[in-house]
Amino acid sequence: MKQTPWLGFSIDRDASTPVFEQICAAIRLRAASGDMAPGSKLPPTRVFATELGVSRSTIVTAYEQLVAEGYLSSQQGSGYRLCASGEVELTQVPAITAPQNSGASKRRGHEPSAASAPASDMAGVLPFRAGSPDMRLFPYRQWAKTVARICRSDPQAMFLGSGGFGSLALRQSICDHVAEWRGISASPEQVIVTAGATDALEICLHALAQSGDSVALEDPGYRPLQYFITSQGLTPDYLHVDDNGAVLPSGPVAPRLAILTPSHQFPLGGAMSPARRMEFIRWATETQAWIIEDDYDSEFRYAGRPIPAMAGFDHLHRTLYIGSFSKIFSNALRLGYLILPKPLVAGFANSIERFGPRASSMPQQPLADFIDSGEFYRHLRRVRRIYAERRRFLLHQLTQDFSAYGYCVDHQAGMQVVFHLTCALQDQEICTQAAEQGLSIEALSGFVQTPTPRACGYNGLLLGFCGYREEELKQGLGLLQQVLQQLSR
Repeated sequence: MKQTPWLGFSIDRDASTPVFEQICAAIRLRAASGDMAPGSKLPPTRVFATELGVSRSTIVTAYEQLVAEGYLSSQQGSGYRLCASGEVELTQVPAITAPQNSGASKRRGHEPSAASAPASDMAGVLPFRAGSPDMRLFPYRQWAKTVARICRSDPQAMFLGSGGFGSLALRQSICDHVAEWRGISASPEQVIVTAGATDALEICLHALAQSGDSVALEDPGYRPLQYFITSQGLTPDYLHVDDNGAVLPSGPVAPRLAILTPSHQFPLGGAMSPARRMEFIRWATETQAWIIEDDYDSEFRYAGRPIPAMAGFDHLHRTLYIGSFSKIFSNALRLGYLILPKPLVAGFANSIERFGPRASSMPQQPLADFIDSGEFYRHLRRVRRIYAERRRFLLHQLTQDFSAYGYCVDHQAGMQVVFHLTCALQDQEICTQAAEQGLSIEALSGFVQTPTPRACGYNGLLLGFCGYREEELKQGLGLLQQVLQQLSR
């Protein structure tokens, strides 16, 4: 076994763990132990590759993964540096297996070409609605075959659930999925099948909060969440979002709950740093608060591996995890899931018994079979590739043709990008004029919850790209350019 040392670690070329993952783990270790000081510059990728005897792409992959996780920062011309983000306990960082091979050992079949939806499904819809999947890519034939197979072999499974928590088969499939993709270890007894993410959130509020309790929300954040919280008789406690993610609550009374999007903040798009995650987990432990992690589109990361979920860092101690199939599979199924810390299972069972489950039983067994057969992952790999191409196209066009108006920060993740305006135009006015041209664009300032001086800096456009082909994006960009030109006169 040949080993190559660097900064106190060595590469085992005979190990099953890929070299780039070994490099990532070693740098995380040096950061956590303090052996690398914040701001330390890492070796240039070419030099490091030569020293280790690996390809430069291996080093780039490792560095970019650590940038996505918040351990490293990168600036054009200055290389990679260790982020000054405080201490992170290495034992808290979960391992994620290779998702691109999910289920290879137990799932069957080859990569099929999914049947396209009729062109009329998207007729008349112009860009840039954020968060919308392209249902023309949905694997209709494969899904129909799965449903037909269940109807023939086990028709009662389409109608009989498994108590208020949902189908046991689907809950097991969800456990397998989050273990591979999100670094979360859970048993089916901790999983509740829900009628989407909003239903999961409502279940959490019924079980954990009482009228008058405060709930910490990100600012800027998902505005309908504010309305939902206040409608439940709860008080929002807004958390500013900085480069490391949402800041911790600082008021005299700790919120009962904190609802966060740590892997891909909405709408800004960044990931919460590992140190900030640990700060939130310590805060929740000390104040006996609960963290609700909304992981709405975490599968759509276009460089490296998915960032581990906060619930994986926390080992489901003070964190509840919400996932959804709406973004990655179909928004028509209205299925999501909630993963609980074990001490909460009994209380949530009582709450669901009081208020009743809302998730439809019919699609649960077919979805479990679709996941276990590998069809779900084939679909996911396919749409990730297509969405990545559309994202690259949109970013290239914005850089090439719209640089006079603003810029994008490429977080290499998600279903939309934020175009930050640097011109004198205001995002609300642009969106109003764009709507008259048939465009669906949201203003970044519309997601700001509190009217503070800092909020004035949020002036931009939220541009979704997943639901649109390149020619549709190009058409939409042409109309947007006309709007900007007219408003600039």
